[in-house]
Amino acid sequence: MKSRQWLAVVPAAGALAVGVAACGGSGSASTASADPGSSASGTVNGAGSTFAAPIYQQWGSDLKKQGITVNYQPVGSGAGVAALANKTADFAGSDPALTSDDKSSIKTPVVQIPMAFGAITVSYNVSGLQKGLKLDGPTIADIFLGKVKKWNDPEIAKQNPGVTLPSSNITVVHRSDESGTTKGFTTFLSDYRAQWKSQIGADKTVKWPTGTGAKGNDGVAAAVKQTSGAVGYVEQAFALQNNFNYADVKNKSGKYIAPTLQTTSAAGDELSIPADLGISSINSQNPAAYPIVSQTFIDVHQDVCTSGMSAGNAKALKAFLNYGLTQGQDVAKQLFYAPLPSPLLSKSKAQIDKIRCNGSAIR
Repeated sequence: MKSRQWLAVVPAAGALAVGVAACGGSGSASTASADPGSSASGTVNGAGSTFAAPIYQQWGSDLKKQGITVNYQPVGSGAGVAALANKTADFAGSDPALTSDDKSSIKTPVVQIPMAFGAITVSYNVSGLQKGLKLDGPTIADIFLGKVKKWNDPEIAKQNPGVTLPSSNITVVHRSDESGTTKGFTTFLSDYRAQWKSQIGADKTVKWPTGTGAKGNDGVAAAVKQTSGAVGYVEQAFALQNNFNYADVKNKSGKYIAPTLQTTSAAGDELSIPADLGISSINSQNPAAYPIVSQTFIDVHQDVCTSGMSAGNAKALKAFLNYGLTQGQDVAKQLFYAPLPSPLLSKSKAQIDKIRCNGSAIR
């Protein structure tokens, strides 16, 4: 393994992990079991998605007493995939499915494992404007195109009759790093504005027509919190941690839907699941679903030992993945991420069995 500075998950999990303790969840370190009967112990290094960081950090904290140390660097999905390709991380956290270019960069066979779903909120900091502002896809796209510049713009006002909207300027905040959250959000915008699709596109990085950039979900959340009149896209756990107000967003069925655990879970139902499990949950066809929901994956080399892991650490990685797809699903729920629906969960578990150490199954 190439040299890299790693941050242990225990201190990093702190603020967002409070939800688990408050809910009295079953995912505490004293009761966690990655794999019943397993004596796996070791160190696992991951990097990638800031969207999913609260989950992986909490799972790592839960497993600490079992002798498994999980170090996770929330550097963005693109940087996580690059770290996996460079063999400086044992796993990549990535919100979008791997593209053919991603797979080419990794060079060796890779296993892609869906882990959970999370809502991408349209969060705002506007004095006097409470949670539940109604926004549709075209309006959100026009805000991020810089065409809707005031909070009382007619495009917003017509969707919010009876709401007193201030005349203050809108300040757009977006990601500055290579981000799976950005890929999900810009995919949503591309579905609603031809101008966005043709001129900006949907990717982990785009050329933003307006606004100010910040690194990570936490960076966008901090910028929104510090800027009166700001709007940004952040994963719901970060929005809740910062007590943000966020919009109800119109889905494909014409319903304005608030991001909740239930409406996030609904986006995972009736998904088309390809052979490599490279799903996308943006703009679900389910009438009950919030429309801006992203899946998140863990990506690993199919043979982790030929890619640099010791046999002991390979067992720890498998134990970590097993925990995430068993008890960890309830922990994710307590952190306001939606667990995988049963059909997808069984397929994700089957992916773990494909992982090898020097050609042999990991036991």
